[in-house]
Amino acid sequence: MDTLTHALSGALLARATAPRNASPKSLPRRIAAGFFACAAPDLDIVVSFFGPIEYLQNHRGVTHSLILLPLWALLYSWILAKILREPRGWRALYGITAMGLALHVAGDVITTYGTMILAPFSDWRAQIGTTFIIDPWFSGIIVAGLATSAALRRSRWPAAAACALLAGYVGFQYLQKEKAIEFAERYAREHGIRDASVNVQPRPVSPFNWTVFVSDAEAHRFANVNLVRETPRVYHEGDGFIALLDSAYEPLASARWETRSRYGKGAEAALVREAWSSPAMAVYRWFADLPAFDGMSTGSTCVRFIDLRFETPGRGNRPFRYGACRDSPQAPWRLVPP
Repeated sequence: MDTLTHALSGALLARATAPRNASPKSLPRRIAAGFFACAAPDLDIVVSFFGPIEYLQNHRGVTHSLILLPLWALLYSWILAKILREPRGWRALYGITAMGLALHVAGDVITTYGTMILAPFSDWRAQIGTTFIIDPWFSGIIVAGLATSAALRRSRWPAAAACALLAGYVGFQYLQKEKAIEFAERYAREHGIRDASVNVQPRPVSPFNWTVFVSDAEAHRFANVNLVRETPRVYHEGDGFIALLDSAYEPLASARWETRSRYGKGAEAALVREAWSSPAMAVYRWFADLPAFDGMSTGSTCVRFIDLRFETPGRGNRPFRYGACRDSPQAPWRLVPP
């Protein structure tokens, strides 16, 4: 989830859970604490200054750990009490700070990047995969709840209703995910793809937009679909960026399936497999759920891979594209970031 949405969701939760007898002066401090606490775990962005590999290894790591959450809440509540000049000290803000941190973790778990909720004791990445990282409907519910709460200052029901609506929206997205999985499984059965694994990824603009994957040991077959659309949406020049993104998703009946190889074909496949299996790619192998071969250069031999989770139609950039390079057949492979 983007950091601003995290922060706003923390403010919404702070308002929704405020005691009925809370003094008017304490409420702004509580909301501010929820706002900053719910954004705080993304301070781990600083690891990107040490390099893209360190970012892969550590983003959504210890700062997102449920095990360390009580300690982070203690630290942040103490800092926020100083900044916000809370007269009752850190204890007055500890509860909402802890809830804000937990809400941040939950907001990341519903995406597909993966969150190491058991760090530093495990690098397992929890992911439910119902929500795209930037979801205008999700963010819109939060903004509407905050705006209504600001208009009705004495009542917390608008914020509480928005929180309930958010939970319902994520539940609705989960149902769409199940439909996308069912569509992919049906494709695998109809085409006789044995030992296929199914993966579905939420996409931007609409909760009905998904990319469905049917993968085996050699390749990924995938289609960009809209679960309720009956006719394709045709993009016309000038329709705007949102329309461009949305037009990529076809009705189920006319889904266009594509194939991406894991290791390439022919003579290059052996070299690609060697590069993929090299120690240099260990971190990327751990990270990538849908890795695919993405090209090779000669001279200083470089083999590129991409995680198809993050290849979104209509986007110009291609994130999380890494490679392994070596200067000669005898030289060791080295990891090359984007």
